[in-house]
Amino acid sequence: MDDRTVRAWVMYDWANSAFATTVMATVMPIFFFDVAARNLGATKATAYWGYTQSLALVLIVLLSPVLGAIADAGRFKRRFLLWFTWIGIASSLLMATIESGEWLWASILVIFGTLGFSGGNVFYDAFLSDVVPENERDRISARGYAFGYIGGGILLALNLAIITFHDMLGITTLAATQASLFSVGIWWWLFSLPLFHHVHDRPLSGRPPTPAKRLAMEGFRTVWQTLRSLHRYPEMLKFLIAFWFFSDGINTIIKMATIYGREIGIGQTDLIAALLITQFVGIPFTLLFGRLADRFGPMPSLIGSLVIYLIIVMLGYFMSTALHFYILAILVGCVQGGSQALSRSIFSRLVPIHRNAEFFGFFGLSGKFAAVFGPAVFGLVGQWFGSSRMGILSIAMFFLVGILLLFAVDLEKGKTEAQTAEREAPAIPTTESPSAPI
Repeated sequence: MDDRTVRAWVMYDWANSAFATTVMATVMPIFFFDVAARNLGATKATAYWGYTQSLALVLIVLLSPVLGAIADAGRFKRRFLLWFTWIGIASSLLMATIESGEWLWASILVIFGTLGFSGGNVFYDAFLSDVVPENERDRISARGYAFGYIGGGILLALNLAIITFHDMLGITTLAATQASLFSVGIWWWLFSLPLFHHVHDRPLSGRPPTPAKRLAMEGFRTVWQTLRSLHRYPEMLKFLIAFWFFSDGINTIIKMATIYGREIGIGQTDLIAALLITQFVGIPFTLLFGRLADRFGPMPSLIGSLVIYLIIVMLGYFMSTALHFYILAILVGCVQGGSQALSRSIFSRLVPIHRNAEFFGFFGLSGKFAAVFGPAVFGLVGQWFGSSRMGILSIAMFFLVGILLLFAVDLEKGKTEAQTAEREAPAIPTTESPSAPI
């Protein structure tokens, strides 16, 4: 394991977490509610934000497995990661142009930004098995999320200061918010540079470059073969279904918590400050979950984190003050990074190495397909009852089902299934070609 390569891989979490914290979770939901969708009404604005998130994730669902298969066929994980990173960066920079009432323009930019963020993570996650041996993956995966909390938290703190003290800077609240959104693109670009400098696809010598059209056809063919072969990995399939449910709950909380808090009357400064606390609480607790996984096993540790999430959702129904929001934000910080890091490392044990990016495409597909429904259900239930309180309560179902399904997953059996598939795989598929430097 090369320490410089691992550090570069970890730093990408630091880089793109700026989008997750500032755009997905805090500043953009408030900006959407208060400015871009100000003419829609409170409940409708919350619902439209949920629909925007769902539509963005539909695109990821359609693209993730195909792109993962193409990446495996041509060893182009790095190239696709770079493309999606630039899509996310460009969308973040353009968010500074959103004006009052322009909810459609805001939605379009959020959709493309989410496409860049989530699409890039398919290939970023797939690099975990390339740069880290199995016995280190829990710890390094957790370190990645911890660095994400630090990086995203630092930029969010700076943005909170700009928005709170905009008068001292001689600018309006609108200009301060637009500057905060613009800063996400700059931060993402700057701290992605180490990864693209030090992390590369595994080289394959002696093979001519494969035409892009052939790679695309191979990608679709491989996806179809993967769908047909899932019965060979029953434990992985059970884990994916469980992940479908509980990741839906996690993603819905991340994307809807702030706009939900705004709807029930919590102030912008309290909302951003509480979620900033979430970032820094998450740093030690994400690392702690890596240690807990070493001691108690990754599956029991993951289930424990989801039980806490279930409690958070139940308490969220009764939330009415800024203090309540602060308490729940701290609880989320205790489990958010750990649950995501453990999910990623558990899945890496259940897939054959030679089809790594392809199956991580399905991992992304499973999570993003799930996340299509969470925000949509939240919005629909909120509109149906005329209040988003019932929407937040509906998320409990996703955690409960996910927890129950995880008890049916045999991790050791799943590892054996993946190792058997690896032994039976051909040494070098004929469609693979060396990746070109970018």
